[in-house]
Amino acid sequence: MVTRSPARAQEAGSGTNGGGTGGGAGGEASARQVAGRRWRSARGVVAALLAMAVIAVILAALRPSGSPERLDPTSPKRDGSRALAEILKQHGTPVTVARHADQAVEASGPGTVMVVTRSERLTQDDIDRLRGAQGALLLVEPTAFVLEALAPGLEIEGTSFADASDPECSLQAATLAGAVTFGQSQTYDVSGNAVACYAVDQEARLVQVQDGPRTVTVLGSSAPLTNQHLAEEGDAALLMNLAGARQSVVWLAPDLPTEGAGAGQESLTDLLPFGVKLFFLELVVAVVLVALWRGRRLGPVVAEALPVVVRSAETVEGRARLYRASRARDRAADALRSGARERLVPLLGLPRTSAQDPAAAREIVAAVARRTARDEAYVGAALYGPEPVDDAGLIALTSVLDDLERQVRQS
Repeated sequence: MVTRSPARAQEAGSGTNGGGTGGGAGGEASARQVAGRRWRSARGVVAALLAMAVIAVILAALRPSGSPERLDPTSPKRDGSRALAEILKQHGTPVTVARHADQAVEASGPGTVMVVTRSERLTQDDIDRLRGAQGALLLVEPTAFVLEALAPGLEIEGTSFADASDPECSLQAATLAGAVTFGQSQTYDVSGNAVACYAVDQEARLVQVQDGPRTVTVLGSSAPLTNQHLAEEGDAALLMNLAGARQSVVWLAPDLPTEGAGAGQESLTDLLPFGVKLFFLELVVAVVLVALWRGRRLGPVVAEALPVVVRSAETVEGRARLYRASRARDRAADALRSGARERLVPLLGLPRTSAQDPAAAREIVAAVARRTARDEAYVGAALYGPEPVDDAGLIALTSVLDDLERQVRQS
């Protein structure tokens, strides 16, 4: 006997009946049944593929777009920062644009604030120069390498997609600005005496630390600086409070470094494009959906007759070959002794449950010894003895058990 679910049993029966009819309406019915079975077996795959396609479209829509002039103070594009630079100039704060770290260091002074954008373009030499710069620093979406070098004590914790947020901190520049639009932003694990603002799940998106005599402010999102979002919420007010409070602004928007100059200075997560991260997220979702589909419940189990009759001798021989191939003499001996006890117990007039009950071993051995010409030690070794040491011992055990069973039947 084998078991199948009702749906599988019904399909098997339908296929047999359909195959027995010939031509005409019977052939059409059989074709419809086959098509129905194929659809039922494939609809899970189709649903999974459609779900993956929908997820791919959604994730592609979430992928941020950018241009080479992103956060450039001279760019009027949506992701440029010309509007912020012009507002700073109109309020009496001159803005000096630097394309190299040495230019920015030369232009900085005690009363300046250096705005550092596109930090992924900075090399080790650039970072060493920035360590000696005077004045405050405003790091916008810094890489982990730059953050470790210029803002000690801060670590990138993750990524947040929360939009506007209130400051909820004591930093005056943030409390005066109020809510700010962040969009996708870095979050930071704050330790020490740092001031953390705009936190999401205890992870800050704006942090200000004191690095010796210099104030370092880390902003986890570039959205408040862009022309597209500057007029939203308190974005302009926050940047004016952070950068415009100083005598002048040095805006470092570095050019691309020469080939190989920045090798080994970024972590793997910094080098991975955002689209690759979304791809792995989509892959995880797809695997979960397939697992849920394949793990569905099939329903109650039903019994069904075997389509082919298998002789019991063939089953026994096949199992014996498996035992011999794995040298499982202990399992084979246990199977022989258990079968012998199962057959002897009814002949001895004992309950069937005693065959597998270790507590009834003495009673079974005594009863077999009384019905045969063997003593209890011999019978006990045959029915409950140790594992045979070799194949010859296993064959001898088989003969002994057969002899005991024959004597009990004939007594």
